[in-house]
Parts: sequence; structure tokens; C-alpha cells
Amino acid sequence: MILAGDIGGTKTRLALFRLEGDRLAEVHERIFPSREHAGLDGIVAAFLASHPEEVKHACFGIAGPVRGERSFTTNLPWIVDAKALARTLRIARVWLINDLEANAYGIGDLREEDLVTLNAGSPEAIGDAAIISAGTGLGEAGLYWDGARHRPFPSEGGHADFAPADDLQIELLVHLLRKHGHVSWERVLSGAGLYNIYSFLRDTGRGEEPAWLAGRLADHDPAAVIARAALDGRSALCDRALRLFVALYGAEAGNLALKVMATGGVFIGGGIAPKIIDYLKDDAFMKAFLAKGRMRTLLEGMPVKVILNDRTALLGAARCAARRSGDTP
Repeated sequence: MILAGDIGGTKTRLALFRLEGDRLAEVHERIFPSREHAGLDGIVAAFLASHPEEVKHACFGIAGPVRGERSFTTNLPWIVDAKALARTLRIARVWLINDLEANAYGIGDLREEDLVTLNAGSPEAIGDAAIISAGTGLGEAGLYWDGARHRPFPSEGGHADFAPADDLQIELLVHLLRKHGHVSWERVLSGAGLYNIYSFLRDTGRGEEPAWLAGRLADHDPAAVIARAALDGRSALCDRALRLFVALYGAEAGNLALKVMATGGVFIGGGIAPKIIDYLKDDAFMKAFLAKGRMRTLLEGMPVKVILNDRTALLGAARCAARRSGDTP
């Protein structure tokens, strides 16, 4: 039995998988609110207490850098230690990988209905690939093509410097510099990033915030409120914020595609993309993605697809454990 986990700043998803041939069959799954727990150890203990199966291997995708089999989570006050978890689980080996690396492992288990194509790319597209995911934070990873299969590798590219592309975006950068000192792509491409964009537009007089919207923002998750108001056509300000968010998303996806030379494709993951799929299908995302001067033709040949399956990282963590243990090629 394989224990897999997708450890995010908002929620932690754990599941047990059984390997059947080269496919993963889920046995049990449960979601825990991450911030209601002091660490991953307690969550794992609670899960296994209710599902006392014999675990052979375990792998957890963590939202944060992993170094020396330990991770200091980016959006949680946790330290996750693979060796300590192995002792808790009483198994020989636990692997920790970056959550976007887990997503990258999971791509191979996706089906056609799990993906929405934004750009078909070249029919002969092959080579390295990339994944970018906006959610609680911004994750980025690559997939190296070794001639037979993709081999995922992590990055912390979401924390690289935000690069504005026009006058409005320059104003946004200046606005955020005054608040944060350093402005990464995560400051504009995440749940908090959408609210940062909205606040900038509101505070610089580019739209009015009605009382009903102010009340909703105070009492609920601001990013979800902004997206819902835009999708429902209830707020021109929210619509403008979401359109700017989508354009920035496309721009950074294009940046990542160039850095990885992702001729095998670019995947858009994370919790936000499926919720705003109609906005992503509009031309703002791909227009920004392709706006790389002399590299436009190269980018046009890259397939771009949105991942709809929110269990991709979980599947990927299980797939990683199976591969590293030698149970599957």
C-alpha cells in the first residue's frame, strides 16, 4: 500500500493507493484543513488511525522547498521531516517532494477529460515540459524529457521577481513595492495576489467598490469573492482585476516556457485555473503568453493545457513513491 499526500497551505489531502499493474487504484482518501493542525505528523496519525492499512511506501508533495529530506513550508508554520515521518509510520522510507514536482508526476495519470486545451501547439510537440500553478501560492516546475519519459524537477520560480510589461503593471509593481519591499510573481499570481491586484485598482481610482462587495470581502475569502463577482458580471472592478490577473498568468507561463524550453507542453495547474476557465479561454492569457518578441513562433508550437483534476498532485505523489521504490518504471 502507498500513502500519498498533497500538502497545501489551505488543505492537506491524504490517500492510500494500491498499485494494480502500472495504474494506481485509490483505496481511501480524506481532506484536512491545514491551518487547524500543528503539523503533518498529527494529520497522518489521525488518517492512519481511521484507515489502519499496512503502508509500504509514502510520498508527500509539500508547498515549499525540500532540502535534505526536510521542508519548511512556505505558507504554513510547519517543519516536515521525512525521517521523522518514517519513524511515525514505521516504514523504511518516506519521500518529500515539492508540490509542483508532485503535480508534474501526476500529469501522466491524467485523462483527456482532465485537461482543457488553450493552445494546440505543434502536432509533433515533444521535449521538455513545464507546469505553473496559482493557488494559495504560486508553484512552478519542469519535466525533463529523457527520450522515453518525462522526469519532473522542482523549482521556486514563483518567488522570482515580478516583471511588469506595460505602464499599468509598472504602477502595480510600485504599489506593491511600497507594501512588501520585494515583489515576486506570487504576490500577483495567487489567491492573495488576486486581492493585491484588486486593491491596487480600487485604491488608484480605477473602479468603485460597492458596499455589498466590501462586506463580502471582509467576511469571506477575498480571492473567491472577487472571482465570483467577476464571473457573475456583478462588478466591473472585479472583472478588471481578474482580467489583469489572467494576463499576468499568461505572461509568467510564457516566461517559464522559455526558461524550460517547454516544447513538450505547458500545463496550468492549481486551484484557481479551473474556477476561471472561461477567462483563461479568452485571448488575454494566450496573448500575454505569446508576447515574447522574436520567440513568439517558438511559443506558438507549444501545447498549453489547463488541468481540471484537483487530485493531480496526490496522484503524482503516489506515482513518485511507486517509481522511486522500483515498483513501477
